[in-house]
Amino acid sequence: MSSENIQTVEKPLSARDRILSVAGPLFYRDGYRGIGVDRVIAEAGVAKATFYKHFPAKDDLIVAWINHAEAQSLANFPDDQGPMPLTAYTDAMIAIAQQPYCLGCTYQGTAAEFVDPTHPAHAAAMAVKQRVLQDLLHRAQHQGVRNPARVADQVFLLLEGIWASVRMFGPKAPLDHARDAMRRLINGAV
Repeated sequence: MSSENIQTVEKPLSARDRILSVAGPLFYRDGYRGIGVDRVIAEAGVAKATFYKHFPAKDDLIVAWINHAEAQSLANFPDDQGPMPLTAYTDAMIAIAQQPYCLGCTYQGTAAEFVDPTHPAHAAAMAVKQRVLQDLLHRAQHQGVRNPARVADQVFLLLEGIWASVRMFGPKAPLDHARDAMRRLINGAV
């Protein structure tokens, strides 16, 4: 049998994954408060009972989406053991920020909508950002920068500004010099 005759059959998404794949982009674009459960149910093509079986409350869906978004991001991050892992990471984040579909940071948007740090969505978003800080520290250490904790904090703040700029300005965000700024920051600490 030739390889031309072999067809790949993709497994259909589970109801839970369909719900997440519909809810995530809606939340990202229109905000959590702008999207109701009924709209997610309708667009995912699931019954209410199915939705509530997987997500007893909207907050559960939001937290699941945040975890799902983080898992997707982690799967696409550059290797943290490469020769320049911090630089590779910042280049990858800036490349994402420069895409016309980018609306900024999912986690910043979450924290802005749910300002109470004890709210499950805010807490989940903050936990992601804390893991990002730890990853930046790990990358800075592996890259051999002087004062890796300081550099990781500075890189984090610059990235946060990039995400906020993209949320504010969209594709017209002033990112032309973001890579240069990041490289000066990182290379000055090597």
